[in-house]
Amino acid sequence: MDLVDRWVALAGPHTRHIGTELDQRYGEPHRRYHTRAHLVAVLDLVDELAGHAGDPDAVRLAAWFHDAVYDPERADNEERSARLAARMLADTDLPEAVVARVVRLVELTAAHAPQEDDLDGQVLCDADLAVLGSEPEEYAAYAAAVREEYAFVPDEFFHAGRAEVLNGLLALPSLFHTPPARERFEERARNNIRTELLLLNA
Repeated sequence: MDLVDRWVALAGPHTRHIGTELDQRYGEPHRRYHTRAHLVAVLDLVDELAGHAGDPDAVRLAAWFHDAVYDPERADNEERSARLAARMLADTDLPEAVVARVVRLVELTAAHAPQEDDLDGQVLCDADLAVLGSEPEEYAAYAAAVREEYAFVPDEFFHAGRAEVLNGLLALPSLFHTPPARERFEERARNNIRTELLLLNA
């Protein structure tokens, strides 16, 4: 099933134009990590973790929009993606409460810090950060792709900014929130992050 068909299966044939636009956004040429492949990986893991969500379809919709706006030179991509979701989903027959839920979830991916009772937020954040707990080769490819997206930033400033992000992640009590994601990804994610920090500081 291609991406647009996958969107239609979720949101209905009358929303195909939305799926088509989102597919095009994730195919923008300046993207190296935040691509269609990342979207598919997030959607697949949301499906795996759906049993832990309160509203799995809202989480799936939020996954579609979470990186819909991506400009590495801006710091408000999540906020802009959330606004895009609000605007585009307002033209569907989704209840306002569901649209509001989706918008909130997209905004949550800015900090990846869902509350303990926010099951939907936990599933989305775990799916989005799962790459941190991937095999070392895949993690290295992810780190390299992120560096490519920030090619306009000189090494000195990129290394400092990236190290700040990574140290912030290590400082969290837990990177993952759902039991299966924590069991599957937590330890390897921390090892991957420490390895990247060593390379950045080398």
